[in-house]
Amino acid sequence: MEAGSLPLELWRMILAYLPLPDLGRCSLVCRAWYELILSLDRTRWRQLYLGYTECRHPNWPNQPDVEPESWREAFKQHYLASKMWTKNAAILETSVCFSLFRRRRTRRTLSVGPGHEFHSLGSALAMSSLFDRILLFPGLHEEQGEIILKVPVEIVGHGKLGEVALLASIDQQCSTTRLCNLVFMPAWFSPFMFKTTSGHVQFDNCNFENGHIQVHGPGTCQVKFCTFKNTHIFLHNVPLCVLENCEFVGSENNSVTVEGHPSSENNWAYTHLLGLIRSSPSVLPTEDSDSLMSLDLESRDQAWSPRTCGIVIEGSQSPTSPATGSPKAGSQEAEVGSDGEGVARTPDSSDGGLSPSGEDEDEDQLTYRLSYQVQGPRPVLGGSFLGPPLPGASIQLPSCLVLNSLHQELQKDREAMALASSVQGCLIRKCLFRDGKGGVFVCSYGRAKMEGNIFRNLTYAVRCIHNSKIIMLRNHIHHCRASGIFLRLEGGGLIAGNNIYDNAEAGVDIRKKSNPLILCNQIHHGLRSGIVVLGNGKGIIRNNQIFSNKEAGIYILYHGNPVVSRNHIFKGSAAGIAVNENGRGLITENVIQENQWGGVDIRRGGVPILRSNLICFGYSDGVVVGDEGKGLLEGNTIYANKGCGVWMMSSSLPHITSNHVSYNGVYGVAVFSQKDGSGESPGGHVAQENFGEDGDATLWETELEKDDDLLRRPIATALVESNTVNHNGASGLYVQSSELLHVITNVIHANGDRGITVAQSSQLTRVANNSISCNHQSGVKVEAQCKVEFRGNGIYDNRGHGIITKGDSTVIENDIIGNRGSGLQLLPTSDTKNNLAQDPVWSMCLMERSLASGPWHPLFPVYPE
Repeated sequence: MEAGSLPLELWRMILAYLPLPDLGRCSLVCRAWYELILSLDRTRWRQLYLGYTECRHPNWPNQPDVEPESWREAFKQHYLASKMWTKNAAILETSVCFSLFRRRRTRRTLSVGPGHEFHSLGSALAMSSLFDRILLFPGLHEEQGEIILKVPVEIVGHGKLGEVALLASIDQQCSTTRLCNLVFMPAWFSPFMFKTTSGHVQFDNCNFENGHIQVHGPGTCQVKFCTFKNTHIFLHNVPLCVLENCEFVGSENNSVTVEGHPSSENNWAYTHLLGLIRSSPSVLPTEDSDSLMSLDLESRDQAWSPRTCGIVIEGSQSPTSPATGSPKAGSQEAEVGSDGEGVARTPDSSDGGLSPSGEDEDEDQLTYRLSYQVQGPRPVLGGSFLGPPLPGASIQLPSCLVLNSLHQELQKDREAMALASSVQGCLIRKCLFRDGKGGVFVCSYGRAKMEGNIFRNLTYAVRCIHNSKIIMLRNHIHHCRASGIFLRLEGGGLIAGNNIYDNAEAGVDIRKKSNPLILCNQIHHGLRSGIVVLGNGKGIIRNNQIFSNKEAGIYILYHGNPVVSRNHIFKGSAAGIAVNENGRGLITENVIQENQWGGVDIRRGGVPILRSNLICFGYSDGVVVGDEGKGLLEGNTIYANKGCGVWMMSSSLPHITSNHVSYNGVYGVAVFSQKDGSGESPGGHVAQENFGEDGDATLWETELEKDDDLLRRPIATALVESNTVNHNGASGLYVQSSELLHVITNVIHANGDRGITVAQSSQLTRVANNSISCNHQSGVKVEAQCKVEFRGNGIYDNRGHGIITKGDSTVIENDIIGNRGSGLQLLPTSDTKNNLAQDPVWSMCLMERSLASGPWHPLFPVYPE
């Protein structure tokens, strides 16, 4: 018979009356009939699936309103899974007699209930044989003693779920069993509803209330479409266990505990379970699924657009600024302020403004080449100057800063791919954990894999301790009362592609030598930090989006030492990354933007390495180093922050080298270090904690180890070396310090105020081999009682004087050329005579006459007392 002899609509109407076996036979007739049967997916196959009492909606409990891609495929997968427990039937039923006569025993169905063959489950089990089916009819079935399963049987509740309740304590001592469509409650004499030590147990479409389930290796279990209310599943040394499409509600402790290394001794079900897992649809990412990585988060945060300009991914080249120009000689007048500093003005210029056109058009072209080679990595956006942050403009991210999809990351990292594909211990997939204390607890070398689950309204979602390993893929973890994921005591594994948000503590908490790989997650809207690493915790934190957290996006303290790379950290209410209390870490190639406080905050002995990051559009400073903070800042681009580019505070000893610091609202680099505890920085810039405290030190782990880090060389003096500091709103470098400072081989160009201002320097500030050019006021200004040494600098084309000094200065071998005021101006102080007689040293300086017009102006004007 040809399927085409009748209209397809009529065939579908006829076939809708066929039972499942007949549909299977029809699909074997020919190709046309096979395709016709497949076309019934949204009608007859859906009807068959939903009418099957042993299963629930294929996307229950997480997405019960979303239809599966294929009802037929979902029905097939559930049918095959429901028969898994009988895979060893041939082995058990075979005997000498059966092998001779080639025959198998027929399975019996034993009925239990009032008016039926048996009145209790125990009496039915006493009469059962291999693979018999025991049917419990509606009602409450209570067993007064422990039930021991000695032969494989199937125990099924008749009717709808909830109509059959079983109060019993079952001990499985046979190789396999299946329980379906039952409500389990513990017996009066034991909290354990079910336990097994070696066999395989399968639960389908059951409810468990107020008890415990225990499985010991080499036993295995398969649980699907079950609800656990205040029920604890304990898995000890289990080689493989599958929990799929289950709901865990109201646990008073952990919902699932996985303890001990998976047993090397496997029972008969291990291979079959592994094959079933690999044949079912995977949660592993594909290129198409990763296009959803951006999620619809705009509905959560409507203020996503950058404050001044966006970052778009269009290529790997950095943009250049519009052509800016140098002032022309003779076109301006030199005005001398009340302190004697000459400021060049034009009729169309405004005070302190940075104009992208007009008189600034050639400033970038007047940058003089230095006689030395700048060492270290180039800034992450290249050597060319970034343009001014105009509204609606955009900058292009280089390829090293573009976020990869999870699929791309796994393709690049074969070790991570192997880890994501592995299955060992417990597999928890498409489950819902809600409204309880704990979700999953993995301890003592346990192994667990979690895919596509939802954890919500718990104290914590997942806890991994004592050398255990977890694999977490594409889970949703939110509204936890503590941390979402907690790793401690050398816990590790892979945490990838998860959406972690709205948790009361850190999204991920890493402590005590734990070392996970955290990859391609979205960690956002936390009430505290996004990720916390402390107590010698480590980890690789790569390619994540961390945003809109109330405290630091990543918080490193107490000898925490992670590798943080290629993350986008933005929109935080505090710092992007905070390194505190002797925290360390390698922080490289991240985009840190639009955070309310510092992009990176280093304090209290923090010693990180910051390399090749883009720190931009912050509402405060780009990088804050204070309270004995140290570390290496190398090759970063610090751009368009409202505060300073880099702000160094009391007793901090960072090494700041090869960075590009531009278009920040206040100073490019500010050194504000005083021992008197003053809390206010220059210009009214108020000192503030750039992140919230995650608790007192006594609350954190105290078992800390101090390893030597070969990457960090000891530095006894703060060092600002080989940086490009340009187009910042105030001085390029502002110094108000009582400590030693070395400023060497920097390019300080076109800043809105002076190139360098030394307002206080009781210890020596050494300024050597720098290029200081085209700044809107003088090149350098030194206030009274400051000790500064200038050696080998080029001070060119500044709009005021070259050097203005009131303090104790040593000026040796500098080129001071083309400035609009004096080359060098000495202002009167209370000890001017002493300064002239002893402290100033003028040796081998190349000077030119001022370019400013007006009355006679000496090269070395000295104002008498």
